[in-house]
Amino acid sequence: MMSEGPPVPETRVLAVASHVVSGYVGNKIAVFSMQTLGCDVAALNTVQFSNHTGYGQWTGNKVSAQEITDLYRGLKNSYLDDFDMMLSGYVPGAEALEAVGKIAEELKERAKKAPGSFFWVLDPVMGDNGNLYVAQDVVPVYRNLVSHADLILPNQFEAELLSEVKIEDMASLGHAIQVMHRRYGIPHIVITSVSLRHPDHPDASLSVVGSTMTSERRARAFKIVFPAIDCYFSGTGDMFAALTVVRMREAVWNTPGLATAESWRSDDSIDALDLPLAKAVEKVLASMHEVLTKTCEAMDIGLRRRLGETQVNGGVDDKKMRLLKSKAAELKLVRHVDSLRSPKVQFRAVKM
Repeated sequence: MMSEGPPVPETRVLAVASHVVSGYVGNKIAVFSMQTLGCDVAALNTVQFSNHTGYGQWTGNKVSAQEITDLYRGLKNSYLDDFDMMLSGYVPGAEALEAVGKIAEELKERAKKAPGSFFWVLDPVMGDNGNLYVAQDVVPVYRNLVSHADLILPNQFEAELLSEVKIEDMASLGHAIQVMHRRYGIPHIVITSVSLRHPDHPDASLSVVGSTMTSERRARAFKIVFPAIDCYFSGTGDMFAALTVVRMREAVWNTPGLATAESWRSDDSIDALDLPLAKAVEKVLASMHEVLTKTCEAMDIGLRRRLGETQVNGGVDDKKMRLLKSKAAELKLVRHVDSLRSPKVQFRAVKM
């Protein structure tokens, strides 16, 4: 039986994000996910830690702005800067973020003569649940960079920081999206992990809201409601971003003429639910739901096994229990590549 080919054409991606030796966050999850779906990925790591910070302890170092610049210069000098797309995630500090922004702006400037030939997906990693986990001076740098990106992937808190709109209900959420389109001219927006009460949002559910602007910078907004999983995971934002890169590329390539449109922005006549962005996010959420469900199902089994092994070696204190739980919650990617490639569940976008 012939195997199904990759969903995307030849695609070379520059992935700029954190790296951990063990576990799945940042580039560790992004590179695997994008390569599994057929992309050639060059990883530029902004930190190198032993493990993700959710463990409460780690070793390693952060990369400086100069090191980021030097690494990219090395790629250029060897003619290895032929990127179709760029995904940028966690960057430590304002100076390092500015260095990443200069790389993206240079790649976009070079592609101006061939609209659609380069696409930058920017995940503005600043914080969550009302708390910053970067320095305050990082926020204005992101506000300056958003206007150069093609697609941004803020969570609810980060969308508030960029729009300066307090998101309290679906109306204020829609206003925040419209503000970002008009203020920054950002063609595509997806706000992840939205948690708001609404009549068509069942209890224990979350939503993702997206929009592609029209030629007049008006929002074409859609949302996808999906069941929340009662487990805490690290790396879900990185997984969402990586899968969105591939699925957006796929959806655009399956839309005649769109691959040569500036920023892959659909004609104004295209309805919100028919946008390639909506089709892409539907597939992304399907893969994520399957992987997260399988991870959650395996957690108890893995934790019990490790507890048994640990009891033999002297028992479990609170610290060891926390570390064991963090290990058990690492995303189960490598055992479930079919969920990345061909998820069986389906989600459908609806209009806001």
